[in-house]
Amino acid sequence: MDDGARDLTMAVEMARVARNDGITHVACTPHIYPGLFDNNAQNIQAAVASFVSELDSRGIELTLSDGADIQVVPEMVGHLRDGSFPTINGSRYFLFEPSHHVPLLNFDGYVFDSISAGFIPVITHPERLHWLEGHYEEFVAACQAGAWIQLTAGVLTGRFGKGPKYWAEKMLDDGIVHLLATDGHNLRSRPPLLAEGALAAEKFVGKDEARRLVLDRPRGVWENIDPADLPAPPCLGASDGKPERRTDGLLKRFFRRV
Repeated sequence: MDDGARDLTMAVEMARVARNDGITHVACTPHIYPGLFDNNAQNIQAAVASFVSELDSRGIELTLSDGADIQVVPEMVGHLRDGSFPTINGSRYFLFEPSHHVPLLNFDGYVFDSISAGFIPVITHPERLHWLEGHYEEFVAACQAGAWIQLTAGVLTGRFGKGPKYWAEKMLDDGIVHLLATDGHNLRSRPPLLAEGALAAEKFVGKDEARRLVLDRPRGVWENIDPADLPAPPCLGASDGKPERRTDGLLKRFFRRV
């Protein structure tokens, strides 16, 4: 359906890896990128249903739901409203994917329009965007406006290189991160592993917040809980509304870069 598992054999093995890592629920979120990956809610749901049957026949105990990593396009909110673009498990939360290479014009407008329509945009892997430097404050503002920030767990272990790791650690330092996700695409470079990322996150946010990143808030998304009823990330818990700077983590990153 996209650039993920190349065949059923790989997909099944990825499911085994995820389950062995302690993962119990998986949102299957192939890309929706008009003109490149022309997926929609109907064909994604059909593929997930077929894969559920396959895993059941093999005794792999994973609970699956549908969703999509939705490339930001002008018609995005309209397609969310009419149901042709799926949200995560039918909830108000959806994956909001900016272009990797080109800054998103009217970023705040897309965030505002999504929230005004009753959806919560979950901005996927911002730490890996090539244009993040020089636009970082836009993501802080998006978080404070009600968007959610989702990092890729493997970035925190260095799987994607020094640059993305630096930005991911900064986002954790600044307390703007809501979720960690596997963004699993294959078995080698992008395996469906979450535990290692949660352990790495503990160094920056502590054990309790790391648990919220991989358990409490993901459960809230799955169950469509109002974000007001879920624990806010540290940034939104600060009394002045500004990101909390964790100096110890910032110094560690500084000395690693020089």
